[in-house]
Amino acid sequence: MKLTYLLLAGVMASGAVVAADEAVENPVTEKGVVKIEWKDPKSFRDVKAASDIQSRYEMRTFETLTKNLNKEASKILKPNQKLEMQVTDLDLAGDVRPTFGATTSDIRVIKDIYPPRITFTYTVTQDGKTVMAGDEKLTDLGFMHSIGRMNEKPTRYESKLLADWLKKSVAPQL
Repeated sequence: MKLTYLLLAGVMASGAVVAADEAVENPVTEKGVVKIEWKDPKSFRDVKAASDIQSRYEMRTFETLTKNLNKEASKILKPNQKLEMQVTDLDLAGDVRPTFGATTSDIRVIKDIYPPRITFTYTVTQDGKTVMAGDEKLTDLGFMHSIGRMNEKPTRYESKLLADWLKKSVAPQL
């Protein structure tokens, strides 16, 4: 009888862990003048967590990218303008590699051969009217040589990729 209760408790506990790791289908992050819908993150090329629960890592990554993009966009966009994006693919710089027991988690190895990539559609609106729109597929093959001083911030390469896009593509057209 006790064994039955133990098995039942184990099944219920494992169900709670699985439920905690389930992610929102298409999460949306919004900060200031930037709103991003992350379309089907499970199909993204590489947003793999090295040492965290996958869904929590994804949301933290999405929120950080939105916050960093908002910081740059608020300098470029005019009053009453808003940037809305629908991200369809994201490939973080580096690649997650197993440590084969050397540590309790995997590690993300950053090398030139694993550049950051992001694919998205965007619209810039002003007072509800579309000012500009387009599709982008960004890659920074020289990401290891363009970040400047040592920077340990998460998503630094991807944030720089988006900030450069804003400055070179969006700002001149506004």
